[in-house]
Order: sequence, then structure tokens, then C-alpha cells
Amino acid sequence: MATRRLDLVVIGTGSAASSVAMPCRKAGWTVAVIDELPFGGTCALRGCDPKKVLVGNAEAIEWARRLRGKGIRDEGLHIDWPELMRFKRSMIAEVSEQKEESFRNAGIEAFHGPARFTDRTTLEVAGQRLEGRHVVIASGARPATLGIAGEELLITSTQFLELEELPRRIVFVGGGFISFEFAHVAVRAGAQVTIVHRGHRPLSLFDPDLVDRLIDKSRTVGIDVRLGTSVTRVERAEGRLIVHGRDDQKETRIEADLVVHGAGRVPAVDDLDLQAAGIDAAYGRIKLNEFMQSVSNPAVYAAGDAASLGPALTPVAGYEGRLVAANLLEGNHLRPDYSVIPNVVFTIPPLASVGLTEVAARQRGLRFRTNFVDTSSWYSSMRVGETHSGSKVLIDEQTDRILGAHLLGPAAEEMINLFAMAMRSGTTSAQIKEMLFAYPTHGSDLAYMV
Repeated sequence: MATRRLDLVVIGTGSAASSVAMPCRKAGWTVAVIDELPFGGTCALRGCDPKKVLVGNAEAIEWARRLRGKGIRDEGLHIDWPELMRFKRSMIAEVSEQKEESFRNAGIEAFHGPARFTDRTTLEVAGQRLEGRHVVIASGARPATLGIAGEELLITSTQFLELEELPRRIVFVGGGFISFEFAHVAVRAGAQVTIVHRGHRPLSLFDPDLVDRLIDKSRTVGIDVRLGTSVTRVERAEGRLIVHGRDDQKETRIEADLVVHGAGRVPAVDDLDLQAAGIDAAYGRIKLNEFMQSVSNPAVYAAGDAASLGPALTPVAGYEGRLVAANLLEGNHLRPDYSVIPNVVFTIPPLASVGLTEVAARQRGLRFRTNFVDTSSWYSSMRVGETHSGSKVLIDEQTDRILGAHLLGPAAEEMINLFAMAMRSGTTSAQIKEMLFAYPTHGSDLAYMV
């Protein structure tokens, strides 16, 4: 087997991979990308973008229902699931082809198939051998292994996004992003939905007071949220699925037509044979230094979900990819800064966060004041009939700068970006209060949230 020698081999074709491959190719490096899945990555094909199409339909239903009796008559309004799936597919139909064409036009070689290391910088893919002066692992993530009997009966989020028909009874295992987002879509599409979470605090990255409000909203719209319940096994019986669990007091049993894995994701590196490349990893996570470089194999870097340093978010993946590219081209000099990264759960209403929580701020010994407000009585919520909304903003007592912002409510996914911008620029709460915002808008609420 002949060996193809290149300056850089990138495993993956998502945001992180593209952000590494393109700058290095532009600098004159010979570059190849490898992906065993359709080119484009999780966000564009199997995550953020198609998911938001589904959320948009669910939001339309929710708005109409909330405004029932306030000028809207919603008789017969419903989600046509097969039609929604056709619309979703139309939104992403050309992504893979366009992504591959962009690589080709840039002079980047593209290889389809699973990659496997054979030595420190050599990989085999589709019967070919590629040797890179450097290798970047940007292979994304996969659903975490649950280790329960009947695990093979669960479907993934990717499969959920391809359902031709929506089953009547759906159980989501785990209380993370995937479960809450898809549950909020499914229940508004007419399904009976249950979320089973083994801990007592789901969505642990977010403010607990606002999470409690979201749980209450979820239950109000018909989602059965069961906390403190561990799934012990799943079995098929008489054409249905049975989810067995255990809470603090008793065994539980839930009948379902579909069970969805929503219990977290881990770096997709299992099949790369990292050991052959001398790449140290622990629990599937590659050990990296501050420059996103393998601590045991300096020729190898990682970015995105495969790096597992920062939050598993598409903007973070692209950001890390750009850092890795700069460190490859100019020598190690850039370190990632994860201090101000907005994060959103696209439920209805959305839950958003940026910066420190109260617990994290106290652990750092910071002196701060907290402005925690139930915003459900504010005009911005009342005019659309939203009964569950709130904001919590942490403000440094010495500098008057924003330490963290946490939002639940209409347009929270947009508002959080304004807080992030204020935090990045060092804008104080006093300066925010002095700003003149267009009214009536959600943005004009900022002055009252700080």
C-alpha cells in the first residue's frame, strides 16, 4: 500500500475541522480531510440546524396556544410531522455536497471512510495510507454508552431527526439538552412524552432557579419529568418498549413506543486506535496541553467535541479550530479562553446562560450582587402569553461589570448574546442602564435586568 504524505491530515469535516483545514491550506500546506459520515459535521446535518427547524414549528404551535382567547383561534392547528421532515431535509439537502466542493475548490483532498492510526502520524482510510506531518482530531462526539440491558433498543438524536412518523409515546433517557429540546418539540406535535433523569438536577450547567421554572413549564405543557430515577433496563414486549427504572423509593415501569438516548455524548475517538499513535487518553478524552496539543504526541492536536476542553458547542468548535490552525502555522502561542461563551437550551421558552453561576462566583471568592427577577409579569412576556420567564444577573460589586447572566423566556437565545457582548467589552451595569433601546423590544428589558 503506497503512502500519501501531506503536511496536515484532519479527521472530521465539521466546524472545528474546517477551521483548521482551510487556513492551513491557504498558507500553502498540503491538506487532507477524512470523514466516515456525510461531510459537514454534526451541527449542520445531525444537530443544531435541523433541530432548530423542528423547534421553529413547535414555537409556532406554542405561540398560537398561548394566545388562545387573546385574538387567536387555533382550532385544527397541528404539526404535520412527515411534512415537517420534508422541510427539514430540504434545509440540509445540499450541505454535504457543498462542503465537499468547498474542500475540493480549496485544493484539500477528501477521503470517505473510517480512519485508524497505524503509527504516530499515519492513518489508514478506505484502503489508503495517509501520513501527515501533523494530524488534527476533530471527529466530533457520539452518544455515551449507558451500560444498561436493552441499550440497543434506544435510538439516537440523529435517528430522531429522521423519523418519518412520530410515535405516540416517547421516553427520553437523561435530562440534558437533547432530551429537553426534543421533548418540547414532540409534546407539541401531539406525543405523550416522559423524561427520565437519574439525578435530581437536570441541565446542571444552567442556573438551578431557572431550571426549576423550565421543569415546571415542561410539566405544564404535558411532559412527565421524572427526576432521581435511574433507568435500569429497556425491553421489548408485545410490540411495545418497557423502560424499567428505580427511584429513591420504588421500581418504576414506563410503556413507550420509542425510547431516545438523551444522556450525554462523549468524544468519537474509540475506533481511531489512539494507542497506535501514542496518544494518551482517559475515559475516551484525549489529554491535551494548554495549546490543544496532545501531551504524549506533539504532532497531534484536537479541536471541537473531540478535544473536550470547552463546552461542546459549534461556535466553540470553530474557535478551537482557528486556535489550532494558528498554533500549527505560527508555533504554539494561543490558548483557548472559555470565560464568556453563551449557551442555550432551545426549549420553549429557551433557557440561556453566559458567564458564572452563583455557585461558581462564590467558589472564586467574588463579591457580587444578584438581580433575580420573575419576568412573567413584564410586558414582553405578557403580550405573548408566556407564564414562565425570569432573569438572574450577577454583578461584581467592585467593578460593576457583569459576571454572569441567566435567562428563561421569549428571545432569551438572542438576549444572551447582548449580555455576552457586554461582558466581553467590559460594559458596566450602570452603562447598560443609561443606554437607549428601541421599545417595545426584548432588548429594552436589559436595563431592568441589571
